Amino acid sequence: MSARNRELATLLLAGLVASTAFASAWISGLATVDYGWLPWAAVLGGIFLVAHLVARWTVPDADPTLLPLVALISAIGLVFVYRIEPDDGRRQLVWIAVGVVAFALVLFWLRYDYRVLERYKYVFGVSAIVLLMLPSVPGLGQRVNGVKLWVDIGPLRFQPGEIAKIFLVIFLAGYLRDKREALARGRLKDFGPLLAIWGAAMLVLVQTSDLGSALLNFGIFLAMVYAATGRLSFVLAGLALFAGGSALLYDSLSRVQQRVTVWLQPWTDEKVHCSINGLLEYRQNCDSYQLVKSLYSIANGGYGGTGIGRGTFETVDGTPLIPYLQTDFVYSAIAQELGLIGAAAVLLLFLALVARGMRVALVAHDGFSKLLAAGLTFGFALQTFIIVGGVLRIVPLTGITLPFVSYGGSSVVSNFVMLALLLLVSHRAVRTAPT
Repeated sequence: MSARNRELATLLLAGLVASTAFASAWISGLATVDYGWLPWAAVLGGIFLVAHLVARWTVPDADPTLLPLVALISAIGLVFVYRIEPDDGRRQLVWIAVGVVAFALVLFWLRYDYRVLERYKYVFGVSAIVLLMLPSVPGLGQRVNGVKLWVDIGPLRFQPGEIAKIFLVIFLAGYLRDKREALARGRLKDFGPLLAIWGAAMLVLVQTSDLGSALLNFGIFLAMVYAATGRLSFVLAGLALFAGGSALLYDSLSRVQQRVTVWLQPWTDEKVHCSINGLLEYRQNCDSYQLVKSLYSIANGGYGGTGIGRGTFETVDGTPLIPYLQTDFVYSAIAQELGLIGAAAVLLLFLALVARGMRVALVAHDGFSKLLAAGLTFGFALQTFIIVGGVLRIVPLTGITLPFVSYGGSSVVSNFVMLALLLLVSHRAVRTAPT
């Protein structure tokens, strides 16, 4: 069986699982047997069928597992976004369609040789900095929940940091491919452009208070440097710089202090100062309200979960128990309704996606392709760890999204672009493999 036929068969299996989940959410919401979920399943299936046909034409030898994994993860995300807020579910379905359009455009544009991107590595590096600066431009940037992530241009609102993340990976893959031997020998002058681009990106991220993206991009940076040079000392030095920078930020930014305090002490027995209203409140009723309610949600799921559509996310008067549940805390909704077993299964899907992505990096034949695939895949892995770890109180909570699952157009579209790049690398690795 060809790679694309295996992909189609796996997509059909993923569609069956996704349709069952959506039917459960739909019927539970109406409290009666109804077939209104069928159009949703048909539209989502049609979207990924289009993605499959595009992949069959442009990258016929690419890894047949990546697209079905993404389809199933996206479908699970759509089910829970719809379950939490039906209007957001409708918009999420549109964003998945837009993401597949972007996926197709990238495959058609770069189907002959994606390595042309390497020629413009400095353009991508500078463009990433410009994109990261956009939220700080007066009249463009919008501050939401204390961070400047969004840009409004007419009716369009998007997060430029999601695009900047991809541009930084392309820049790092190109530069590290050129300079990996010199960097491995420790030639300081070759670190100049690398640190200049990277330092500017980190400063912009800190200025906008988007510390989640700063952590994500710094982690990708260290992983790609290690992949290019094999020097563990560089990683240790980077971690030491990160620790020092974190201590400095903790002393200078009240937002960082608040996040760390909420992480370490989400509950208090006495009332403390509330940064939201300036009054004395129990911390679990103020600064750590979201995190505490999220932990209760996860505990309520137990091992087997309450069942899709049967979780408790609102009070009796319709007030959300967890604000922004469909974005920052969607994993806690999954854990409540699917339980420990289902939540672990979702993480296993991400682990499979990361494993296949790293396999693409291993089988690629040139340095740029290896680093590009490794950077993109590690981005998926670290982003998943940061948001799930924050929800589970393993690490301080940051406001980034769970890939393909959380509600948000910018994140969904950028993740589909990353998937397209991975498929391009995989296709070329198979086509150019020695016989």
